[in-house]
Amino acid sequence: MIELMRSAAPPPADATRSRILDVAERLVQTRGFNGFSYADIAVEVGITRASLHYHFATKAELGRRLIARYSEQFTQALQGISARLPAAAARLRAYVKLYTDVLTDERMCLCGMLAAEYSTLPAPMQSALRAFFEMNESWLAELLEAGRHEGTLALRTTAADAARMLVGALEGEMLVARAYGDPARFIAAAELLVAQLDGGRERVRGSPRARAAGAASRLRAARAPRAARPGSRP
Repeated sequence: MIELMRSAAPPPADATRSRILDVAERLVQTRGFNGFSYADIAVEVGITRASLHYHFATKAELGRRLIARYSEQFTQALQGISARLPAAAARLRAYVKLYTDVLTDERMCLCGMLAAEYSTLPAPMQSALRAFFEMNESWLAELLEAGRHEGTLALRTTAADAARMLVGALEGEMLVARAYGDPARFIAAAELLVAQLDGGRERVRGSPRARAAGAASRLRAARAPRAARPGSRP
């Protein structure tokens, strides 16, 4: 009796599509949108370039979908923060931690990286990118206004202007910290930034600078075992 050799069934289309997006997201966050090609993705996913074009006809379409997915995930994260943290100051610190977690994973904010290449991006990606930042600014402005009414956050300008300042400062500080390969720089700067808005009801012991130094020290202590853990996200 002849035993027929059957090849393994190909992965479902949705699974392949998700894998492509996962690989492309990491490449954007570590190299930038112009720093990789379809060939790079095809090799890592283990498919042909023709198959990759079947899922995403152009790199521009892939980029637009990357922004859409990242925005969806970020929106879900913001909704989770709002649901579990009633105090505005606590929500603000949780928002900053979203950036910290990305940076300590040796990545950058996807949309922050794309913003650095804005002039080279197709128009649909540019529009999606602006929508991402506007969503962040709107959420932050609402949070800051709530903190003003609570008396936990002190604003010297409008909530909308303060929100724009925060987003810009956080995205910019991520780039500077990346240049030094030191996420602790970001944590220290972000802590000092948030401390300027602290209205006094959620203060912790020590000066803002001391709190920032303590947070940076805790990060350095936590990074060593994380880096050595098998299967950690690259």
